[in-house]
Amino acid sequence: MFNKILIANRGEIACRVIKTAKALGIATVAVYSDADADARFVKLADEAYRLGPAPAAESYLRADLILAIALQSGAQAVHPGYGFLSENEDFAAACEAAGIAFIGPPASAIAAMGSKSAAKALMEKAGVPLVPGYHGDEQDPALLQKQANAIGYPVLIKASSGGGGKGMRIVEQAGDFSAALASCQREARASFGDDKVLVEKYLTKPRHVEIQVFADKLGGCVYLFERDCSVQRRHQKVLEEAPAPHLPQATREAMGEAAVAAARAVGYVGAGTVEFIMDVDTGKFYFMEMNTRLQVEHPVTEMITGQDLVAWQLAVAAGGELPLKQEQLAIRGHAIEARIYAEDPDKGFLPSTGTLVHLATPVESACVRIDAGVEQGDAISPFYDPMIAKLIVWGETREAALRQMDAALAQYQIVGLSSNVSFLHRIVNHPSFSSGQVDTGLIARHHDELLPPPAAPAARQLALLALAEALADQACYPAPAGWRLNGQLSRRFAFLHGEESYSVELCHQASGFVVRVGAESFAASASLSGNQLEAVLDGVRIKAVVVRRGAQRALFDNGERLSVDFIDPYAYTELGVHGETHLKAPMPGRVVALLAEIGKKVAKGSPLLILEAMKMEHTITAPGDGVVQDFYFSAGEQVNDGDELVDFAAE
Repeated sequence: MFNKILIANRGEIACRVIKTAKALGIATVAVYSDADADARFVKLADEAYRLGPAPAAESYLRADLILAIALQSGAQAVHPGYGFLSENEDFAAACEAAGIAFIGPPASAIAAMGSKSAAKALMEKAGVPLVPGYHGDEQDPALLQKQANAIGYPVLIKASSGGGGKGMRIVEQAGDFSAALASCQREARASFGDDKVLVEKYLTKPRHVEIQVFADKLGGCVYLFERDCSVQRRHQKVLEEAPAPHLPQATREAMGEAAVAAARAVGYVGAGTVEFIMDVDTGKFYFMEMNTRLQVEHPVTEMITGQDLVAWQLAVAAGGELPLKQEQLAIRGHAIEARIYAEDPDKGFLPSTGTLVHLATPVESACVRIDAGVEQGDAISPFYDPMIAKLIVWGETREAALRQMDAALAQYQIVGLSSNVSFLHRIVNHPSFSSGQVDTGLIARHHDELLPPPAAPAARQLALLALAEALADQACYPAPAGWRLNGQLSRRFAFLHGEESYSVELCHQASGFVVRVGAESFAASASLSGNQLEAVLDGVRIKAVVVRRGAQRALFDNGERLSVDFIDPYAYTELGVHGETHLKAPMPGRVVALLAEIGKKVAKGSPLLILEAMKMEHTITAPGDGVVQDFYFSAGEQVNDGDELVDFAAE
């Protein structure tokens, strides 16, 4: 076994690898960019070396620097994690040439499976069923359009290299193909440096089921069952679970055997995932691709098998045999993973950047696991994937696991940036998911239920906010402004939620408080310690959390989160100098293309420009019928969050 390894990655996967390495007595070396100088994984590692500036191209993608640090530090092996260089055959080959073990498959296997089109050709020869499509090398747009027309719409355009939902577009009709292809190629080029694509028939109601495979250098190869990753948005996984609900045992075995055959066909070594798309109506499955690395969702496999897959990786890379044979592997219970992201579901899942001002998580146990690369006070930057953590739960049955996930999400508290926690909570409680009737269209099909308009604050919530505000004021000022003596002390508070303001009257009497919210009234008592509010409203005891940050207030009560702005009657807010006609950047990014002509009338919803952030494209559209007066940036220029992009005159 190795004595020291270098981890060529960052964030939660670096922390995850370090955890197993420490348990095995293996020293770890971290590499970091300037943006990650104070990151959790850097602190956890035994040694850490600076790579360079924040952009990945100048740090985590610098294979030459990483290899030099590995040699300098005396590391015997490199663990690539996932993303970055994990599926780069040149890096794997360079490690081996330098006498450093690559904790992953040989370069030849990465090369064979690294191109989706080449992999499909290989699988076709091996007799693995494929979705009808074009996987050839010719990339002339006219040819690709012709192939799509022959396949029949809808079709899926997909980058031949890479993954993670980047460089993928669904095309519903022939007239949309050209624009979708151009957008797909731009995103693929930005993400993977390769704009080659393939075109496939798009199944209208598919499931995404993948098989975890593992092979050693001695000829052993097993599968550790399946994961269902059907709950997706824009081809990015949101929830994963193992085993797949309602999957017949015969199908499970057939998929597992096909995955092992695929691994053997390329001389595979280490952890890999063979991904299949499954037609819900027919039960038939088709090969999609093979990911030649450990997957983000590997913890659900660990939870149902009781195995540490990183420990397996280390053992195999060191030349050992697989810890278990196929007949020794069994499924126990059910596991679900939720990816907690810094993003705003109410704004089209735009990435959110900022500091984790407040972060509270459920308590970890045998049934609840959290894989995280950040802690309270850390920042989510615009340079990398906006994942905050992975929340993994386990239960004896799927129903038990769902209860665990429901309770754990209710305890997750994040303030300082937007997150998808409430959205995940709604999915977990939606009948389609809880029944296990899942497919990749679940989120889109139930969009209005999963992303409802924000509800008005409840009287109870406003009462708690007012109590916290009054108690915080009393802690700061012995005689707080705004109270008046008129037989009793009283004060009026106002909170802004969306565009609506809400007033709360708080009367301080000898017996406690009387809180009036509209027509409702509560007899109350309360105490505040830091962010922790303990209150009694009409005899009901409540424990809540209220986070105050500038004018922002975040209330966590009974598993629900409410965000409002406190309207200070002794302060005023100066209105913006430009008003609503200037469309602003919803996040930091780069302008890819300007799509409208200055001075020409456009209809509501028309695309105005394309903004690229975190290697994903986002289209800024017209908020109504009107005219584009001016663009403030040109294609290729960087913008910051809040920068004015378009001067738009609405009719």
